[in-house]
Amino acid sequence: MLRFLALYTSLALAANAAAAAPVDWQAARDAGLPKLIESEPSAVPGIEFSDVDGATHSLSDWQGQVVLLNFWATWCAPCREEMPSLDALQRERGGERFQVVTVASGRNPPAAIERFFAEENITELPSLTDPKMSLARAFGVMAMPVTILIDAEGNEVARMTGDADWASPAALALIDQMLAE
Repeated sequence: MLRFLALYTSLALAANAAAAAPVDWQAARDAGLPKLIESEPSAVPGIEFSDVDGATHSLSDWQGQVVLLNFWATWCAPCREEMPSLDALQRERGGERFQVVTVASGRNPPAAIERFFAEENITELPSLTDPKMSLARAFGVMAMPVTILIDAEGNEVARMTGDADWASPAALALIDQMLAE
């Protein structure tokens, strides 16, 4: 734990000291996000998806914000483990400049999503769906969960396959670095 605190502190200080410095992806991996892979920045697809009420959305709805996009499913055990930390990250850092956007991909009826959120006490995350997996396919998602980091210009900059503790000091420091850019 002390190691993570030291790494988080150094990452936070580095982010504050050099606001325009690039994200230190290796430090994030070393601090607790080992499966995080930096991507060559590329524009995210403009594919539409919906919320549980049927309203249509696209990632451009979050243009100008850093976005942590998470593909998940109600039947996915690692997703169930990860979702509370995504909720905590949104509670801790969500706002005008950053959003956690969770998209239930595949067969996830609205009632199942609502039940999942209630069982896991998820209160801060949107109830978005991609029933035909159009958005997931456009991102090359083959398994769940998959998390994609999108910069404020709308470019994918990193991704992770598998679950993570998104409320950890490593994740908070990573988001702080992205917001400092």
